[in-house]
Amino acid sequence: MKNKDTKDLVMKDFEAYPDVAADLLNVFLHEGQQRVKQENLLAAPTETLYQGQEKLRNQLEDVGKYEMHSGRVRAMYLFANQSRVDSKMLFRKAGYVGGAYREQYKSRKNAFFPVIELVLYWGEERWNCRESLHELLHNRDASETLLKFTDNLKLHVFEMRNLSAETRRLFQSDMRIVVDYLAEGNGYCSDRKIVHKEALIKLLRVLSGDENVEDTLSMMQEMKTKEEDDVKVCELFEQYKRSGQEEERERSIERMILDNQEEHRTEETIIGKLVRWFSLTREQAKMYYDKYARVVV
Repeated sequence: MKNKDTKDLVMKDFEAYPDVAADLLNVFLHEGQQRVKQENLLAAPTETLYQGQEKLRNQLEDVGKYEMHSGRVRAMYLFANQSRVDSKMLFRKAGYVGGAYREQYKSRKNAFFPVIELVLYWGEERWNCRESLHELLHNRDASETLLKFTDNLKLHVFEMRNLSAETRRLFQSDMRIVVDYLAEGNGYCSDRKIVHKEALIKLLRVLSGDENVEDTLSMMQEMKTKEEDDVKVCELFEQYKRSGQEEERERSIERMILDNQEEHRTEETIIGKLVRWFSLTREQAKMYYDKYARVVV
């Protein structure tokens, strides 16, 4: 799987959790007030169709949620993840939101509801594009008369790496850990308890530039961390750091064994070096030798 595909999938999986989605909506739409309840959120379609030049084509939004109230849809929310600045994002939004309203028009039910899209921007470069259609078209010399009759579509962009401390404090889900980590870097530590451990670790890894996160579950097993465990951020980060140090130590042991073999050192000599240099017992050194030494013909 390509790095971009992996990153997109990891973000979608994390944001699809009802508590995380509700948290995003409450912070960005309601200034932290608990208006949207996670138990009222249902998965909504993320695919709509439009007429291309020759045939129907599909377009996919990242995450879609219905907010339900008394058995009816109160609102539909769409989440779009962006890693790079896109000056034409307004036109993409028109397709996504327009497609959702088209489905309401086609429906036999006489029930209409607002469709709201949130753009979650994860890039490091600041988002400096026009965020309303009028601004964009005005910058292209559209006259005031034409703009008067042009619907003013607007983007709602949230720069996840540049949220204020005041805004970050409003989050109550694992998203608080993500935005604090992005703001504070590797020195970040917290006593907050983690709910979605595997999903959180995957997201932090892809946001840090890791291209392969498929080994996250096995890494958690090596760290003796289970999804149901009661783990705090600092504890998990310390385990992760320790796991990385152990991996690097083992790679160093492997390199030493192979380098000494190339120099035609004997097994006994190599094991002796492992014992001295890495403070291993002879049994441990023999185990590593058997694991990494190449058969010399």
